[in-house]
Amino acid sequence: MADSRVVVIASHNRSKSREIEALLREGLADLPVMIRLLADYPDAPPPPEENADSYVGNAVIKARACAAFTCAISFADDAGLEIDALNGMPGVHSRRFAGEETPFPAKMGILLEMLKDVPPERRTARFRCAVAIATPDGAIYTFEDTLEGRIADAPRGQAGFGYDPIFYVPSLGCTLAELPAAFKNRISHRAKVMRQAIPQLRGLLREA
Repeated sequence: MADSRVVVIASHNRSKSREIEALLREGLADLPVMIRLLADYPDAPPPPEENADSYVGNAVIKARACAAFTCAISFADDAGLEIDALNGMPGVHSRRFAGEETPFPAKMGILLEMLKDVPPERRTARFRCAVAIATPDGAIYTFEDTLEGRIADAPRGQAGFGYDPIFYVPSLGCTLAELPAAFKNRISHRAKVMRQAIPQLRGLLREA
């Protein structure tokens, strides 16, 4: 039976989901809804294979699978780093770049080596994030947004996760990993796309 009081984040990764959960709690604070992670369900299935060729496609795969299992409105995201000088790499394969088990410091080292002769003005890049909302009855809503920046010469900062230490935001004069979490949650690619998605989510919860 569908549970209209619950929104499930389609993820087993608690650290990655922290940003999403904080943004959802803020955007839905006045509604009587419980926010859960798929990892909160003891018998949750393993993550589905993300084999789409787009961020939106991968987000839809995860949201649909989660909604089918939980019978609740489900929310999934997919994001990646696109570096113009590398023809958009690592892109939709950002998490799997250089091997899924390779730690991000090593992945960043490989990318910086590939860019070692590229001047600052050509190190333009963006984080792209897509989210999908799936309902138990099969409806899907998708949204996408970006954060523009460039690749730093070396990792800087200890906050954030993934490629944040090498993603430099010129307007702020620092990398994403040098920002307090609360501030990053206001300006990041994920925050921008969430501002699009939350009104749709609020509408679905009111209708339920």
